[in-house]
Amino acid sequence: MTGTIVFDLDGTLALGDGPIVAYAHSLAGVAGDGLLARAEAELASFAAGGSDYRDGYHAVGTVAEDAGVAADDIRTAYETSRRVLGTPAAPVAPPEGIADLLRDLSSRVRLVLATNAPDAGVRELLAEWGIAELFSATHFTVGKPDGLIAVIRHAQQDGPVLSVGDIAEFDLAPAAELGADTALVGATCDSSPFPATMRGRTVTDLSDDLRAWAAAACASSPAHPTA
Repeated sequence: MTGTIVFDLDGTLALGDGPIVAYAHSLAGVAGDGLLARAEAELASFAAGGSDYRDGYHAVGTVAEDAGVAADDIRTAYETSRRVLGTPAAPVAPPEGIADLLRDLSSRVRLVLATNAPDAGVRELLAEWGIAELFSATHFTVGKPDGLIAVIRHAQQDGPVLSVGDIAEFDLAPAAELGADTALVGATCDSSPFPATMRGRTVTDLSDDLRAWAAAACASSPAHPTA
């Protein structure tokens, strides 16, 4: 049996508001600069833990909906922001030390990427960061929260599972319902009431906990019997 750690992408492995700001700028092209100012204010509030948004995309999208922007225009703006992911128009960065951490974890457990984002630019970004080859599977446009259930169930056929993400409702709750462990990262790690197995501001803040989980999962397999 083999343990599996399932990672989210945005806000988990890809940090920074670059794509979200690009999303807001695209929406402002439809609704005007007033929307951009409101979106930036809501993003700042979310980052400071002063709002109930799921993430930055939710904050900007809500501002657009309240401003009366059509659903088709909101979807188009989102798709536009994803196409420029990782470029100067939508910069992101990995958590510090992520390549060494994931390389260490991959020697003990299987790593899986599961994100609601489309795959545009993601594989190239992971390759640039030196971590693309460390994932045994990558799942895009998953449709979380419900779409994560199949990913978790499939992984549980081979052993224990840990789901890591920044949105408790989407990344962690479906996994917890299936008995998997969970790790909450990002802006809501301190304020969220979700009973995560572990929590920290970034993935690498949880390095020791993740390594301990991977070691325990490895030790529980028949090839590595416990005492």
